[in-house]
Amino acid sequence: MFDDIGSIRSRLTAGDTLDGRIDTAFEVIKGFGFDALIYDYTPVPYDLDGALMLPSLLKLRNISEDMREYWFDREYFRIDPVQLLAMRTTTPFFWNYDQTAGTQINRFLDERSAPVSRYLYERNMSCGVTVPVHLPRGDCATVTGVRFGAGKGFQGDAERHMADFGLMAHVFHEAAYAAFDDTAKTGTRAHLTNRERECLRHSADGLSAKEISRVIGRAVPTVVMHLNAAAKKLGAKNRTQAVVRATHYRLLEEPPSYYL
Repeated sequence: MFDDIGSIRSRLTAGDTLDGRIDTAFEVIKGFGFDALIYDYTPVPYDLDGALMLPSLLKLRNISEDMREYWFDREYFRIDPVQLLAMRTTTPFFWNYDQTAGTQINRFLDERSAPVSRYLYERNMSCGVTVPVHLPRGDCATVTGVRFGAGKGFQGDAERHMADFGLMAHVFHEAAYAAFDDTAKTGTRAHLTNRERECLRHSADGLSAKEISRVIGRAVPTVVMHLNAAAKKLGAKNRTQAVVRATHYRLLEEPPSYYL
């Protein structure tokens, strides 16, 4: 379908906004026979307990917005077999929530994932293709195409477009990432101020509150206030735990610039 990567990139970057670029990607995958698009991005793949992190960004096209409530508020994302498989592979894959179909997600179809299966079956969204996009620092995205009420022949149709879909998904993510705002690049919903991040960085380097006060030119009580505020936002019991959590969620780093 595509002549070269340049033509794909040119098409997917034509829009100036993130939503505009997602709209273009949706138009492309409709040409592959899909009815809906799901795109998510997660800066940090796992939380401190080893569970899948909820994505910082979830975009839907031609899918009910109630999916956002289920995948975020009810945390279906953490038990979704497609997401569990996507974290373990770099290869695009076809999936079907019918266990008799024998797709790769079968090993994750169990009682725990039953609510996800039920949600998708009730909305005729039981079949699709997902492209995992794994990036250098561990952040990841998935681009998923869904066919509503797919019949038995859909897998063959979908797999014929798998290579084009996979290429498009990676180029699309590059275009989408360039339009992200800072909140999408953060691995937690706890948002620290610049001063809180600065104080935590110095604390991570082993500086005391008194030493940090000299470096940033603020009074010791002010430094302590910033460190305590950061710890509270991160749900940390003390300054050390706050540094650990902020480091895990990459709050002390500048967002990566993969695409120059």
